[in-house]
Amino acid sequence: MRIVCPNGHLGFAPIKMGSFQAGVAAKPDLICADSGSCDIGPGPLGQDVSSSPLAWQTHDLEAMLLGTRSLGIPMIVGSAGDTGTNSRVDLYVRIIKELAAKHRLPRFRIGWFHSEVPKTLVAERMRRGESVQGLDDRPGLDDATLTATDRIVAVAGVHPYMALLDSGADVIVGGRSSDCAVFAAPALRAGYPAGLAYYFGKVLECASFCAEPYAGKESVLGEITHDDVKVTALFEGQRCTTASVAGHAMYERSNPFYEYVLGGRLDMSACVYEQYDERTCRVTGPRFEPAAELRVKLEGSGKIGERYVGFVGIRDPSTISQIDGVIAWARDQVRERFGENGYELRYSVYGRDAIMGDLEPLRNRPGHELCVVVQAIAPTSEVAEEVCMIGLRQMFYARLPVVKGTAGGVAFALDEIMPASPAYRWTLNHTMRVDDPMELFATGLTEAGI
Repeated sequence: MRIVCPNGHLGFAPIKMGSFQAGVAAKPDLICADSGSCDIGPGPLGQDVSSSPLAWQTHDLEAMLLGTRSLGIPMIVGSAGDTGTNSRVDLYVRIIKELAAKHRLPRFRIGWFHSEVPKTLVAERMRRGESVQGLDDRPGLDDATLTATDRIVAVAGVHPYMALLDSGADVIVGGRSSDCAVFAAPALRAGYPAGLAYYFGKVLECASFCAEPYAGKESVLGEITHDDVKVTALFEGQRCTTASVAGHAMYERSNPFYEYVLGGRLDMSACVYEQYDERTCRVTGPRFEPAAELRVKLEGSGKIGERYVGFVGIRDPSTISQIDGVIAWARDQVRERFGENGYELRYSVYGRDAIMGDLEPLRNRPGHELCVVVQAIAPTSEVAEEVCMIGLRQMFYARLPVVKGTAGGVAFALDEIMPASPAYRWTLNHTMRVDDPMELFATGLTEAGI
């Protein structure tokens, strides 16, 4: 079985069409892509919006749809619209129907599944004494955290994809799901070993990220047999090497050898990587360990407040050397107006430690120019705006002991502050027991085309 993956995050940046067309020309058995990520933060899930422009999402869906329909092969998209919420699944189904009508495609079947989980369902499980266990050292879910959550999605495994393929779907739009499940599902359904099938998904999920040199949004071609997995770079400027593929297997892992999915764990500790040809890497040895208990991952987002953002640039060496004092002065002026509580005021000093914070080893050697990003978060837009304005403008008026001039030591990038998207936080990164891997994932079938 051969699968083309054209994009590691469908719609986040447009597919590069040259390597994608090479993938279509290779006549694969499926074209599949994941469209979701936690990298975008909790905001889109909480707001129930996409972080990617509609035009880019439509571009990628159109490329995949025309490619798969021209070959008469299945198309699978997982975690629709960045978050995999119900509205994003429905959006993708609607776009595909519109594209089918636009191109007058012969009639085909669209399968879909939803992944949102009502808070009431989780609350009922907790009321019955079931533990909703935290991941990555988070405590178990409590009532207060659940109440503070605006939206929850469950992360599906391979099961709804396999069910929809069994139902005859030509195109599948999935809700939130494990990245690798999008690719592992058709391989498992075709009878390939579970270890190889899940590894197949792991290596393909981010498309050209498994190749070198780095070139995002290029397509790759994966092939699975009963003995191995092979992955080939389709962009002529890239190669899938033992180093690039092994490195990608460790990508985004707290433990470089394990990938957890609903139903078990992929163990990559015994994988063997071989250079099969100039642009292809061959992998053997992955194992799949079934779980003793079915536990589904839950992702939840809760709103903190409204947000405003401002920027200042600093070139004056004296001000740079006293930047902590400048920020402290501005904070004090906010406290005079609003007190200690009821808002958040954050300063990110780019050119010193905005990226790594306290872990920055060169914190005491800032650059000759700094950019300070000021963020204010509060329950209302009016309070957030004023907190941000004070916190920004008072940097200009900071009273430093060695300053003799009156022209200020900072420059405003803009004379205004800007409303930003509301601030959200991850409230759930937990697992909940299920009896059936399909019980949280309602599926459906519809048709498109003429």
